[in-house]
Amino acid sequence: MDVTIRVKRQDPEAQGEQRRPYWQEYPVTIADNATVLDALIQIREDDDGTLSLRCSCRSSICGSCAMRINGHAGLACKTIANTVIQDGVITVEPAGVMPVVKDLVVNFDMFWEKIEAVRPFLQHRGQEPESEYIVSNEAMLHLSGVTACIMCGACVSDCTVLEVDPTFMGPAALAKAYRFTADPRDGDANGVSMERLWALSEPTGIWDCTRCNECVQVCPKGVAPMDRIMAIREQAIQQGYDNNNGARHADAFTESVGHSGRLDELRLPIKTVGIMNLPALLNYMPVAFRAMRRGKMPPIAHKNVENVEAVRRLFQKLEPEPPAPQVSNNSPFG
Repeated sequence: MDVTIRVKRQDPEAQGEQRRPYWQEYPVTIADNATVLDALIQIREDDDGTLSLRCSCRSSICGSCAMRINGHAGLACKTIANTVIQDGVITVEPAGVMPVVKDLVVNFDMFWEKIEAVRPFLQHRGQEPESEYIVSNEAMLHLSGVTACIMCGACVSDCTVLEVDPTFMGPAALAKAYRFTADPRDGDANGVSMERLWALSEPTGIWDCTRCNECVQVCPKGVAPMDRIMAIREQAIQQGYDNNNGARHADAFTESVGHSGRLDELRLPIKTVGIMNLPALLNYMPVAFRAMRRGKMPPIAHKNVENVEAVRRLFQKLEPEPPAPQVSNNSPFG
């Protein structure tokens, strides 16, 4: 099978114009069942020994060969070449967000710093156990999905928030955090990770995810990081950590749709930041003026949809009983 591998190359340590990224095309003949990694290794071994890439197991276990293939992150060793050919070409780039070391190799320091920041180990805050922990099979089966993560960085590569805000904790770290917030052995004697939930509710944490679903789409192991982030949000709200913009936004969204059947976009930002938070409300003014100029300002009089009672009944049926808050909105851990 003949195919052209179009590789985005860069050597940040080169001098002058040679530092700039550039595209290089390699026509190759590969087996019909060859992977993208097979093609890249063939190029490196037979055509261009200067091409740099990272790989190890070639079995979708180590995660070393994560890169962007045709614009989306994936494992080169798992991607069969003939399934991604577009007009005879496969486009390969280094993983996004993280700085390029050379060609398809990126620096993972930022990735590991964020993983370390969520303290990826069990922390028991209650009375010391007198014997080994006994955890239900159901609880561990639930965690098996998130523990399948191989730390390949594909979700980080394509995270649309990290593209513009490097302080965001990121999908990999937050999915790792869920592995512990959902573990009955972590936290207090009741298995509630109070300190973790408080920290994750702070800015750059769970509420900064925009739910673009990219991390779910590109994860090669089905970890579904965005779903884990949504689960942590529910855990945090249930434990009373709801005095923040993210939690108020979610509540205002649900209240609006549950009452009228449609979103009240005019009052949503007011309820999110608080009606008395004048500095935050003033920050919305440029957006409001642009919306007015283009005729996209939401109506002042918000109207219900037809048959709104059916919507309300649906929300009443799905809405769980709100638990009593167990902690204050300030950190109890100093």
